[in-house]
Amino acid sequence: MTLLVVGISHRTAPVSLLDRIALLDPAAERLQVDLLASPHVAESLVLSTCNRVEIYAEVSKFHGGVVDVTEILAKATGVPREELTPHLYVRYEDRAVQHMFEVTSGLDSMVVGEQQILGQVRGALKSAQDAATAGRSINDLAQAALRVGKRVHHDTGIDRAGVSIVSVALDLAAQRFGGTLVGRAALVVGAGAMSSLAATVLARLGVTEILIANRTRANGERLAALVGGRAIELSSLPDHLATVDVVVSCTGSTGLVLTADDVSVARSMNSAELVVVDLALPRDTEESIGDLPGVTRLDLGSLIDVPGAHASERDVELARAIVTDEVRAHLAAMAAQRVEPIVVSLRARADRVVEAELQRLRLRLPGIDDADADEVARSLRRAVSTLLHTPTVRMKELAADPDGARYATALHRLFDLDPEAIEALTAADEASSVVAGRDDPLTSDLVPDPTYDQLLEGLT
Repeated sequence: MTLLVVGISHRTAPVSLLDRIALLDPAAERLQVDLLASPHVAESLVLSTCNRVEIYAEVSKFHGGVVDVTEILAKATGVPREELTPHLYVRYEDRAVQHMFEVTSGLDSMVVGEQQILGQVRGALKSAQDAATAGRSINDLAQAALRVGKRVHHDTGIDRAGVSIVSVALDLAAQRFGGTLVGRAALVVGAGAMSSLAATVLARLGVTEILIANRTRANGERLAALVGGRAIELSSLPDHLATVDVVVSCTGSTGLVLTADDVSVARSMNSAELVVVDLALPRDTEESIGDLPGVTRLDLGSLIDVPGAHASERDVELARAIVTDEVRAHLAAMAAQRVEPIVVSLRARADRVVEAELQRLRLRLPGIDDADADEVARSLRRAVSTLLHTPTVRMKELAADPDGARYATALHRLFDLDPEAIEALTAADEASSVVAGRDDPLTSDLVPDPTYDQLLEGLT
C-alpha cells in the first residue's frame, strides 16, 4: 500500500478556482465514502478548508490511485479534470507525511502560523473516523500530525502574534479607519468557527457594536451573548448595512449572502467608509461590491503575501526543524510496522519449538510433577525470549535503513519463517519503492517535486 496526497491550495490555484472547488461538510463526507468505491483506494480522509482541498488516501497502486482520486475529486467539485489537473499537487509516502505535518503545523497556510488548521485537521479526522474511511494508516498519520502541530505551536513562537486569517483581514480593515476599529460598528454574518473568531477579535479590537446575522437564530444569539453583541435575522441583513462600518462574512452558503445591489442601497442612506471582509469559500459576497465608491472589499486573495502577516523567519525555521525530526521518527515507526510480520513470525516459530520440546520432555519424564514442569517451561521461554530480544529490536531499528527489507528477508530465510510474513513485507517494500533513489528525501528540497503530469508520465 502507498500513502498518497492529491490536493489543490492557494499555492497552486487562484482564489476563483478555489471558490469553485470548495467542499462543504456533507460534500466532503460523501467524497470520502465515494473514494473507497475505487478499486485502488483502501482508506481516505478529505481536508477541506477555506484555502485548500486535499485528499489523503492509502492506495494499492500509485498510478491507479492518483487517476481514481483525481477523477472522483473532479466529479465531486464539478470542475472538469483537464481544468483541475494543472493546479493539483501529488505527494506520496515520505513526502505525504511531511506535507501533512507541515499543513497541520500552519507552515503551509495562507497566513503562516495560524492555529485554525489544527481544529480543521481534527475535524477531518473525526469525519473520516465516523464514516469508517480512515484505517490504521490514515489514523496514525493524522494523529501524529495533530501531535506535531501542537508541539510546533507550543515550542516555537510561530503564533506569538496571534496571527490568523481573521486577524490579518481585520488589521487590513482597520487601516481604512486610521489603523484602529475602536468605537466602530461591525456586522458578522455566520456563527461558525471562523465567524466566532471574527466576532471575538472585533470585540478585542474595541468595536463597540457587534451585530450577528445567522440562518439559525439560536446560534446567532449564542455568539452575540459571548461577545456582548446583538443577534439579528439573516433576512434583515440589507437593512443594517447602513448602520455599520465593517462587515465580516464567513458562512457555509452555496450562494451569495450579500450583493452589490444590497450595498448600493445602503450607500444611498450612509456614504461613510465601509469595509466588507469575505472569508468564505465559496464566496459570500459579490465581487463587484469593491467597485462601489467608498467601499473596500477584502477576500482571501487579498491576504496572500500581506507584508508582516506571517511568523518570523526564525520561528518558521524552528518549526520546520521540528517537523523534519518528527517526519523521520514517523517514517521509522512506519518501517518498523512493515517488518512486524517477520518479528511476529519469528516469535511464533520460537514458541512452537519451545512447546514441542516441552511436550517431548513430558513424554520422556512422565513422572515429573506440575511444579517442576512449570519451572522448566518458564526457564525455556525466558531463555528464548532473551535470545530473541536483541534481534527483534535491531530488526525494527534497521527497518528504517534503505536496506532494512534485506535484513528482514535474510532473517526469514535463515529461520524458514511463515511465507505470508515475507509476502506482506515484500508488498510494503514494493509500494514504498516509488520514493527510491533519494538518499534522504527530507533534505532534498532543492529538487522540486514533479508536477502532476510528470508523475503520471513517469509511472505509466
